[in-house]
Amino acid sequence: MQQEAAQRESEELQRVQWRPRPVRGWGVPQLLWYLVFLQPIITELHLRRKNVQFLFIRFSAWQYAGTDKLWAGLVTTLCEGIRHHYGALPFSVYSVLGNKPSTRSRGFCQREWHCRLRVCLALLALLAALCLGVGLLYLSLGGHGPGHAGHSGSLLKVFGGAATTLSGSGLLMAVYSVGKHLFVSQRKKIERLVSREKFGSQLGFMCEVKKEVELLTDFLCFLEIYQRRRLRVVLEVTGLDTCYPERVVGVLNAINTLLSDSHAPFIFILVVDPSILAACLENAGDMKGTADNGYLFLNRTVTLPFSVPIMGRRTKLQFLHDAVQSRDDLLFREITRKLRQPGNEGEGAQLLAVETQTGAERSQGRIDAEAARRIQEALFCLHDERDCLYEYVPDNVVSMRRIVNTVPITVRLLQQQQQADCMGPTPRQAVAWVVLANQWPCRLSWVLQCLEDRQQAGGAPEGRARLWDVFCDNSRELHTMTKALQNVLDLDGDPELFERFLGADFPFTVTEAQSLLRCTVNLDHSIRRRMGLIRAVSALKPPSPPKSPAQDAPQATPGANNASGASEAGGGPGHSKAAHHPRDRTHGGKPRPMA
Repeated sequence: MQQEAAQRESEELQRVQWRPRPVRGWGVPQLLWYLVFLQPIITELHLRRKNVQFLFIRFSAWQYAGTDKLWAGLVTTLCEGIRHHYGALPFSVYSVLGNKPSTRSRGFCQREWHCRLRVCLALLALLAALCLGVGLLYLSLGGHGPGHAGHSGSLLKVFGGAATTLSGSGLLMAVYSVGKHLFVSQRKKIERLVSREKFGSQLGFMCEVKKEVELLTDFLCFLEIYQRRRLRVVLEVTGLDTCYPERVVGVLNAINTLLSDSHAPFIFILVVDPSILAACLENAGDMKGTADNGYLFLNRTVTLPFSVPIMGRRTKLQFLHDAVQSRDDLLFREITRKLRQPGNEGEGAQLLAVETQTGAERSQGRIDAEAARRIQEALFCLHDERDCLYEYVPDNVVSMRRIVNTVPITVRLLQQQQQADCMGPTPRQAVAWVVLANQWPCRLSWVLQCLEDRQQAGGAPEGRARLWDVFCDNSRELHTMTKALQNVLDLDGDPELFERFLGADFPFTVTEAQSLLRCTVNLDHSIRRRMGLIRAVSALKPPSPPKSPAQDAPQATPGANNASGASEAGGGPGHSKAAHHPRDRTHGGKPRPMA
């Protein structure tokens, strides 16, 4: 947007040869002169201007999430941003003495400024009355003669004092109004209205807010004509998907209110997750019947939808490299330790303590150096284009930072575990395990829970068995629990990538998983406990109801009679089946089993 504005500015300068007027520094006195004595006119020349200046204001909804009216924070942020950019004095003078830009309906006018005769005449009248009053007071104080001269002096005092008081009070009122707007900003006014009890029921509350917004819009229109360029205020709204549904609805309504005017110089950029925003609109009680489908409501509100495309390979590697370089603690300075202060001991004991302490420091220094080397090796695997690990890292800066922050802790814990045994997982396996726990916490927890249940039952798989094989053996059972684990399953990434991760690129075994599990810090263990509880409950079989002997006796007697009758008629057990199934002879002579 800044590049587009610069290009349009250069094209406009080549076309008209008029430079924009400055609004800061030495341009402030000229701006104040225009604000007081000149009336802006919207001409055809102004409407044909293509150069534009963008004023960016960032609004974080999370900072105002605790307030009852989040939209009031949006309006106050807008007012405060414009006031801070152009200064408090010009806006205060415009609030008191400024005039709304007008259009000439009769004929074509090329002049963009006209003199404000009423203001000029009123100011000249006040200055003339002030000068006249001061002169009369001077004459009255200068006359010392008695009699008629003293009587005329008293009259001069009265008229001079009245003229001075009236003119001076008029000027003081104007200065007082400017000073009041200078120290009491629009933000304070709106906050004062919001802080009142039952402000929502006051009929004039929204009217006051609308007046402040209209005053702001008129001031920007005045500056457009003064600066000889278009002005657009770009408000970046972030963090809206972290607020309550009612707060989200209030902000969207405020945005629609500010954009209701077709000539409003506002551009809103919503940086949100559409799925979360649509769910908030559908769950808000105030939007029943209006936003039953949140996506349709967003389509009616958003005029330019822009979804961030999938991150490319080079871009992802660059982001991972920046995330690694942004870690200040990757310098791996020696960990601060509390050194034991020598007490009132003998000289020999102090020397022995110094020697022991020096040996401990050397040992700790070697451990820190080895840890630094392993951590650097592990982090290098993340942004190495020759490695395939970066393909499993999500296109999300927050997830990248989470992985980068977890790797040093995991590698350090793994090093402490491997001090006795040199053999163990490599740094590349450690960072791959961190990515696995970050991307598929539900599926990894399920595999680990299945391994734990097998060990408790005494049928643990071999240490060389792959985790992917364990998952395949128990995937059907996980499918039956999708309803109970729906919220947890939503945390997992692409299932096909999970299969490729464990099946081909990083085939972790049971032994490696058990070794890495003791160093895992980014996996929520409550997921495993929940899965274990669900498996335990589903394994319970309901007891069969006891059968009544009174109900079984009548059913057993006819069965016995039929069996004996059949054996008598057929003369044997083979003929009894034929007697019971006379119709089954047509189908190959095989009798049907009885129900």
